[in-house]
Amino acid sequence: MRKLILILLLPLPAMAASVFIPMDETQTDHLKAYGVVYQALDKGYKAEWLLNYQGGSFLIDYSQDVVNLCLLMGVTNQQVSSGQVADIYRVIEVENMERVELEKAPSIAVYSPPSMQPWDDAVTLALAYAEIKYDVIWDAEVLSGALDDYDWLHCHHEDFTGQYGKFYAAFRHQLWYQSDVSANEEMAARLGYSKVSLMKLDVARTINDYVRRGGFFFTMCSAPETIDIALAAEGVDIVPREFDGDPADPGCQEKLDYEKTFAFENFTISIDPLLYHHSDIDTYPDRQIRFPREQDDFFYLFDFAAKLDPVPTMLTQNHVNTIDGFMGQTTGFRKSLLKKFVTVLAQPDNFDEVRYVHGNLGRGTFTFLSGHDPEDYRHMVGDPPTDLSLNKNSPGYRLILNNILFPAAKKKERKT
Repeated sequence: MRKLILILLLPLPAMAASVFIPMDETQTDHLKAYGVVYQALDKGYKAEWLLNYQGGSFLIDYSQDVVNLCLLMGVTNQQVSSGQVADIYRVIEVENMERVELEKAPSIAVYSPPSMQPWDDAVTLALAYAEIKYDVIWDAEVLSGALDDYDWLHCHHEDFTGQYGKFYAAFRHQLWYQSDVSANEEMAARLGYSKVSLMKLDVARTINDYVRRGGFFFTMCSAPETIDIALAAEGVDIVPREFDGDPADPGCQEKLDYEKTFAFENFTISIDPLLYHHSDIDTYPDRQIRFPREQDDFFYLFDFAAKLDPVPTMLTQNHVNTIDGFMGQTTGFRKSLLKKFVTVLAQPDNFDEVRYVHGNLGRGTFTFLSGHDPEDYRHMVGDPPTDLSLNKNSPGYRLILNNILFPAAKKKERKT
């Protein structure tokens, strides 16, 4: 009996209250960490995003299921007691940090043609690697109201002007280009449109309305530029004969309506079918002078006051503040053409360029990131896909995945 009493008097080990997922340099796989958080939310576990705490770490209510998920996905984690959680909260209270409650896993749609492969787009590559589920939708689904079923939308590097990426000069004889043209023309005809450009305009307008009604819209590469061009050119023919069989309106530039766009204004479009360039929103080729070599091309994430501005703080969480540059159909956005209300999240020094921006529209938000693939500096047509298992701590891909969890944040925590 005495022995039993002694055993009962021995101190018991502290019970784990939470699973802590560090997101600083100690994390073995930053990208899959987002997948762990997403899957935990999807299973109903509560989670918090600790903004600016060890690179934007996460706390998830303790469960052996969550611990096992971390082990299975190779994600560094620690089981912490309620006392340790309290210590973390005390640090956050006095530093430029904030706690954001994550409510539920957002439902995700990727707007992309059916021929797309996951490795064709950095976002779908990130989603697949992080094991985050998503649905692929295209023009027919968007125009039939499918966006109402989703919290978050990403657009494949789409050309919303109906000019097929302006690849005409270099690739019009290539089978993949011809197949893309045929697929779009067939879809337009099936949906009752005389031109692909008219169908894409309606898609752009539907996306704009989706955001105004509360949707979260993230896109990158050429889609941010071309969706604003399409919206500004509503009712104006900006498409050369080579793409749709009739000439562009010679006075189209003067008829653009910048009030209809998401982020850009006062831009000048190109209606030359042989020029691989949509407008001066894209800083290429000017940026070649500023960044003549790959090692010269990088940009900085801005610091925000986490308690006052949790939204931009969420979107810039990272374990570094300098990101290596990467090119794309639209490599950089011209800063002087941004609307005044748009928040700049990242930019290089001493150049009229921004790389990452965010804005509110109606009840929703949009976030635009320039460039094609954060781990492939000059991605060319036909290049092999990036292997994210070799880039699992990529700061550039973290920017994409910050946007995945952003819609999960509890609304009352969002301050602008």
